[in-house]
Amino acid sequence: MSTIADRTVDFPGAEAPARQYDIDANGVRIAVHEWGDAAAPPLLAVHGGFDFARTYDLFAPRLAAGGWRVVAWDQRGHGDSEHAELYSWDADMRDALAVFDHVKPGEPLPVVGHSKGGALMTQLADAQPFRFTHLVNMDGIPYKRNIPDIAEHERTKMMASDIESWLDHRRRTADLQRKPGTIDELAARRGRMNPRLEIDWLRRLVTTGGFESDDGWRWKIDSSMRFGGFGPWRPEWTLMRLPGLPIPFFGILGSEMEEMGWGTPPKKVLPYMPMQGRCEVLDGVGHFVHIEQPQRVADLVLDFLGDAQ
Repeated sequence: MSTIADRTVDFPGAEAPARQYDIDANGVRIAVHEWGDAAAPPLLAVHGGFDFARTYDLFAPRLAAGGWRVVAWDQRGHGDSEHAELYSWDADMRDALAVFDHVKPGEPLPVVGHSKGGALMTQLADAQPFRFTHLVNMDGIPYKRNIPDIAEHERTKMMASDIESWLDHRRRTADLQRKPGTIDELAARRGRMNPRLEIDWLRRLVTTGGFESDDGWRWKIDSSMRFGGFGPWRPEWTLMRLPGLPIPFFGILGSEMEEMGWGTPPKKVLPYMPMQGRCEVLDGVGHFVHIEQPQRVADLVLDFLGDAQ
């Protein structure tokens, strides 16, 4: 893989991380990226599915300007982290715990998560609230109507078919590579799923989340990964966990529905806010709230967190 540092497309207000390094997460190499003063208090930032830490290039510097050391990592199979044999919701949470333990062992941390990252951290905060001082969830509160339960024998059949489908997918993708293209071609492909984001920002994403080879640019994400491959997990489980969170919680939702979003109606979330929770709905903003309005969202987050200490 060739170096791409000199090919990164500029975008107003975006900054590369000040530091980049790897940690070992139970045998999987995880790439970590940091913005801000190395001696400042840490603030963890968790990216969404099929994204990577460098999608915070616009947002993280604004949090760092508020006095924080922003620490983000590429989830396994994403960005500069190692590709793995298996991917699951639980594996991503184990990797997250490795980052927590590396950054500030034994002490709670403030955390910001977007989309899948917000849902992951909501589940982790429900299971291990002692690891968190605050949690900000940016458009990562999935909502789905509960479906009727099914008979046990039908559940067994579903499990068998799901495993068979997964094995077939792994066989098909074992030797595949992601489709190459120019920077503009990859940006246009991403733009079909992120229609509200500026083309110059999407071009920057190609040069931070992709690599250049002899036949063009490719996304770094593992070609064996597919949407919805979160393992034994249902979207409504995140919503149901919210009321019991014992930590300060701040949800930020966009009012505009997008393909990569969860399709969550804000009115469905508000009744589930925890005792120490609040929710802000941004009108005219889509799923990527921190990219469409980075300063506004950063100001909301900094106000919620209070002074960095």
